Amino acid sequence: MYIPPHFAELDRAVLHDLIEKHPLGILITHGKGGLDANHIPFELDRSKGDAGTLHCHVARKNPVWQELADGDEVLVVFRAAEAYISPNWYPSKHEFHKQVPTWNYVVAHVHGRISVHDDERYVRRNVAKLTHKHEAAQPVPWKMGDAPKDFIDTMAKAIVALEIEITTLAGKTKLSQNKEVRDIRGAGEALINGGENGVGQAMLEAAAQKS
Repeated sequence: MYIPPHFAELDRAVLHDLIEKHPLGILITHGKGGLDANHIPFELDRSKGDAGTLHCHVARKNPVWQELADGDEVLVVFRAAEAYISPNWYPSKHEFHKQVPTWNYVVAHVHGRISVHDDERYVRRNVAKLTHKHEAAQPVPWKMGDAPKDFIDTMAKAIVALEIEITTLAGKTKLSQNKEVRDIRGAGEALINGGENGVGQAMLEAAAQKS
């Protein structure tokens, strides 16, 4: 990923937060069948490995787990907010007319080494942790014990777990930081007024940091 210095996010904790808040990642692999991309929810273990470890699972019928060998390098892309930016939102455009449209976004790219765990105990633990995390906000959180045992047994046998040891973590926070503070703020306010609070609020924070 091309990352100009003014868009680089170097804080590992910030990138870990992004992954945890936006856990649906794109797993990109290059196996026997060529390039492949799968959209998968991940669970991050910050404490395992130098930069953390990702856990997920895929359907047994998905060929991705059979086309990879333990230790193969993979890429996982996590995307937070994104939004189109109109030149009209920059105050300087109305003075000098030297602005063009762009697209702002916040992403994290994870490179890592993958391991396949075709082990029911590992799979159940993986699913239980992921479910516990995402059910926590529900009035009555669902748990695996809520379903019949034979049903859960069948479902557990139908999936395979994957583990990715993170080797490189790169972040890009493109929020018009290369513009004047008034332009960053103007575009951020326009986004918020249009309901795009994610990038809009991030741009206001970027403007405050630059001013």
